[in-house]
Amino acid sequence: MSEQFDAKALIDDLGTRARAAAAELAFAPAAAKEAALTAAAEAVWARRVEIMAANGEDLAYGANKGLSPAMMDRLALDEGRIKAIVEGLRAVAAQPDPVGQVISEWDRPTGLHIQRVRTPLGVIGVIYESRPNVTADAGALCLKAGNAVILRGGSESFHSSRAIHACMVEGLRAAGLPEAAIQLVPTRERAAVAEMLRAVAHIDVIVPRGGKGLVGLVQAEARVPVF
Repeated sequence: MSEQFDAKALIDDLGTRARAAAAELAFAPAAAKEAALTAAAEAVWARRVEIMAANGEDLAYGANKGLSPAMMDRLALDEGRIKAIVEGLRAVAAQPDPVGQVISEWDRPTGLHIQRVRTPLGVIGVIYESRPNVTADAGALCLKAGNAVILRGGSESFHSSRAIHACMVEGLRAAGLPEAAIQLVPTRERAAVAEMLRAVAHIDVIVPRGGKGLVGLVQAEARVPVF
């Protein structure tokens, strides 16, 4: 079995589960999403030693790759930065639920009353670089908006992102929401990124978060719509 075939099978599996989760999330109560994010914040803080240990593996990997001091700083997590992740999760949890909000409304001469209402997009793919806190930020924002998300972090932050993602899943589980609502691509292989960009059957929109190189690559190669 080729590497490319493996990557396609992986993204197909993640996408199928994300689509099922998105169908459930679209009708999830605001209180359940708030509870999931609050529980995730508690899990991140409770597991901060584990997260910093995972981050140590990533820092060693980055040093071996010869990352610049600036890149190493972006990658590094300490207790202060983990506290900021916790505070970010709590802040998103406390925001008003956007799903169902009426953006605008008007009446037609025929007597028809029209409303423009916020609804979830469905499944979002987020591709980002070395900052592991994006795992929590992107997962939280997508969940709050009623979307399932497939996260693909940078290879340098692989272990840190996995540790943070485990806390997000713990929050979903505690709130009774589908664990597939927030998924992390479990490989460093670049073939997985290529398959995400082609996964029009599974992903509704791709959001790249990083430098010009990443954004340009995504815009050039994606078949999925890009924000």
